[in-house]
Amino acid sequence: MSVTEAPAAIAEKNDASAVETPLRRFVSAYCESKLAVGAALFLLVLILLAAFAPLIAPQNPYDLAQVDVLDSRLPPGEVGFSGMTYWLGSDGAGRDLLSAMLYGLRISLSVGFLSGLIAMAIGAAIGLIAAYVGGRVDSLIMRIVDLQLSFPAILVALMLIAVLGKGVDKIIIALVTVQWAYYARTVRGSALVESQKEYVEAARCLGLSHVRILFRHILPNCLPPLIVVATVQAAHAIALEATLSFLGVGLPQTEPSLGLLISNGFEYVLSGKYWISTFPGIALLVTIVTINLVGDQLRDVLNPRLAR
Repeated sequence: MSVTEAPAAIAEKNDASAVETPLRRFVSAYCESKLAVGAALFLLVLILLAAFAPLIAPQNPYDLAQVDVLDSRLPPGEVGFSGMTYWLGSDGAGRDLLSAMLYGLRISLSVGFLSGLIAMAIGAAIGLIAAYVGGRVDSLIMRIVDLQLSFPAILVALMLIAVLGKGVDKIIIALVTVQWAYYARTVRGSALVESQKEYVEAARCLGLSHVRILFRHILPNCLPPLIVVATVQAAHAIALEATLSFLGVGLPQTEPSLGLLISNGFEYVLSGKYWISTFPGIALLVTIVTINLVGDQLRDVLNPRLAR
């Protein structure tokens, strides 16, 4: 290589390396695992099924004009009096179980993800403030977090639902209340490390506002563990909502989730109508396991030291 060609070659090499953005490096590392790709694709399929449930479902299971009570408790593959084939059977109210599961998956995912996003926003902001301010503020916030985490999540959620009543908005409030402390503790631990680094000191010396330092400089470096916790908590929220609905204190019958579908068919299990509870239970199990697998693979990618 001649002297005149060297700068051009160096510039071309720098341009090529610049093309590899952090997002591209993350995607490349994530795609190295077949299990990670499979879990992510399957989760995407579940989200699409839930999003397009009104278009995919054979019937609207909560439209009384489409439901025939004579078709109640039909086994899988049976053709009902209405001429419709119930591929996964029907429940006690004559609703197509496949359609009810698609609509139930929609509500379960919506409640889990929405409550997780709200709890993450609240918990991240509180954790950042605790780590950045320090002193008595940090001690007070951490004592509140410790108090929150000392109680079982199901017990706190049951108490809140008893006060607030049933409904999607009520259960989201309950789930946010029991989740925010996990995000606050995670962000606070990462922010404590980041706030002592040189770039934060440099930002302070430049006179940047505290809000800008917190959300433009410290928070982006706390995202990797926060993303992992978010996936785990989303699965936990879906399981917790299903538990509350199964106990009859979660969502009302007009807004059924997978947990409520399991509860509706539980009384028929001993009479041999296993499919009414079994298929929604399998759907709930697969959803939670898939989200946990995605979170597990994210943890390995974002923290290579933990990779198996």
